Amino acid sequence: MNATHNPPDELGPRLAEARYVAGETLVTALSLALDLGRPLLLEGEAGVGKTEVAKALAAALDTRLIRLQCYEGLDATTAIYEWNYQRQLLAIKASERENVSAAQAEAHVFSERYLLRRPLLEAIGEPRPCVLLIDEIDRADEEFEAYLLEVLSDFQITVPEIGTITATSIPHVILTSNGTRELSDALRRRCLYCYVEFPSMERELAILRRRLPGIEPALAAQIARFVRSLREEDLEKRPGVAETLDWAGALMGLGIETLQPDSKRLHATLICLLKTEADLKSVTPEVFGRLAGRAA
Repeated sequence: MNATHNPPDELGPRLAEARYVAGETLVTALSLALDLGRPLLLEGEAGVGKTEVAKALAAALDTRLIRLQCYEGLDATTAIYEWNYQRQLLAIKASERENVSAAQAEAHVFSERYLLRRPLLEAIGEPRPCVLLIDEIDRADEEFEAYLLEVLSDFQITVPEIGTITATSIPHVILTSNGTRELSDALRRRCLYCYVEFPSMERELAILRRRLPGIEPALAAQIARFVRSLREEDLEKRPGVAETLDWAGALMGLGIETLQPDSKRLHATLICLLKTEADLKSVTPEVFGRLAGRAA
């Protein structure tokens, strides 16, 4: 896709319409990835909104999102294709009654009619470019990463029983990584790169207003300041943007209009932000009061 169709100053507002408030660096990276037809690798801590980037990009481009969730042990059967064995078996039994040769029966059952397309094969078969999200690639093993590199280089997949299936359209590929293991240099060379950080207080405030239009401006500002300060504490898992939105929604539902440092009720709502026992214990009422007082 040509850059003139998706310059940063146009892509940013379109992402905002899809309710994603992106920073200038990320918008530029997305624009270049679209222009050059290159995969974009997004790294950053869990919770910074990497997966949401792909969802918002698909909405901004008015195209389909296809997601491949990676995990340890992911193989080609799950990611690319597999055969519909039940339908094949029925077809073989039917062919026995019709007295067709074994070669004819084999050619029939090993055709695209019986092929179950998984995310990678499905993405390259789309009539118009989709957004292909390869989520948490660092959770897959190195063998799968090497195979993925081949697919992303040629955008074609070989099915031994059928032959090579070439892409109908080239998808816009977004890969995400939380940094649980180091990715290969070969994969990094194939991709453009952007490190996604937690949003600034101003951008998180803009996200709150965009996603929760009914929130009181004063409360939204206090929440953004509180969460920013909370992330500076010694936590096992710093709260992400999704947790901020959950907490803001919970406070709105409770009718809370301001953060009160001495409120036990407010302290109890931290279960929306903190997701480990150690973090909940470390943010005592005293710590909460200090942070809430600073935010107010």
